[in-house]
This record gives sequence, C-alpha cells and structure tokens, in this order.
Amino acid sequence: MSAFPFDARRIALFDLDHTLLPLDSDYQWAEFLADTGRAGDREAALARNVELMHRYNAGNLTADESAAFMLGLLARSAPADLAVWHEDYMRDVIRPAIRPEARQLVDRHLADGDLVAIVTATNTFVTAPIARAFGVQYLLGTDAEYLNGRYTGRIHGTPCFREGKVTRVTAWLASQGRSLADYEQSWFYSDSMNDVPLLEAVTHPVATNPSPALRALSQARGWAVTDLFE
Repeated sequence: MSAFPFDARRIALFDLDHTLLPLDSDYQWAEFLADTGRAGDREAALARNVELMHRYNAGNLTADESAAFMLGLLARSAPADLAVWHEDYMRDVIRPAIRPEARQLVDRHLADGDLVAIVTATNTFVTAPIARAFGVQYLLGTDAEYLNGRYTGRIHGTPCFREGKVTRVTAWLASQGRSLADYEQSWFYSDSMNDVPLLEAVTHPVATNPSPALRALSQARGWAVTDLFE
C-alpha cells in the first residue's frame, strides 16, 4: 500500500497560470528579468515574450519553442543569481497576486485530506516557490535540464504541456503504485484549452477562469465552470 497521502480517496490537480494565479508566471518572470536588465536586449526580450504568449493563447505554440526562450533565460545566468532574483520576483510579483479565493480553494481540498498537486507547463524553477506559497507539496511542471552546475536551456524529460500533462500525472502516480482510476473522485482545475486532455481524464473537470473557447466547450459538455477572479 502506498504511503499517505497517495492512499487518499480523492485527488485534486490544479493548473497554475490564470487558474490559481490571475497572471502567467512564466510571462511575468520573463518580463521581470527583461525590466531589470537580466534578459539581454530588453525590447527584444519583451517582444519575444509577447509573441510567445499570443501563440500559446492561440494554441499553436510548441513546448520546444517556448523552452528555447524561457529556459534560455535560465541558462544566461548563474543559479545563485537566479535564486536571489526569484526571491525578489516572489515578493514583487507573485505574493501580491495570490488571491484569497484561490488559496481557499486549495486549502479546502487539503483540509479534506485529498492528494493535491499543481500541474503546470511552466518550468519548475519558476513554479516551485509558488507551489510552496500555496502550501502544495507536489508539483509537476516542465523540468529544465541542469548539468555541471548550470541550466542548459533545454527541457529534461517530458514537458508538462497538453497531452504531456496526462503523461506526467500518470507516471507520477505509477511511481507510487497508483493511477487516476484508483481515486473515487478526481478534479482538475484549468483555464486553458491546452489542458483539455487532462480535463477529460478526471471525474470532475472544472473550467476555472476559463478562456472563451474553454468556457464554450465546458458548457457544451456539462463541465463545471468557476470564476475565482473578476
């Protein structure tokens, strides 16, 4: 038998950006680095960041294309410097953006004894401190390759993006001898059409602050819709 909390009867999975946060943590991290002179040419970095966000929202951005820019930002600098900058980023950008409604939703699942995880396409360097700020122990995100004391700018393993989220959740649970089917009830909260594969895999898909396309799909399929943010 797997050790608690994997032997919980229910599991709750959360997307992060525009779901628990009213912003995109990857986009804001890149903008933070650009605005503080840590991303090379400021205007070029800001323009590339906007382009990638538009393509993500349109559903035509690949994980490799995103990584070339986002993980490339990590490869530019020493990890010790990145860690210091991330503390400033948490203080100035992320913590002020964490809304009580989002924290209460996570806390409710934790208080009910559910197995809770954040499952996000954003890389784990950026998101690990954010998961801790929500009190969530388990984080599945896109992992940045790290060799010889530096980030390489490449993805390590399967990116946690689109169908890759299902792959990563399946592998994570299998490592504990479990599967989604072992849980009496399963939730996934997300705002994005990119997350339809994992929304389809749980018993309780919840479109959370959904994009217009996901809102329409959810209404057509009878999925729950919740708006945490105005």
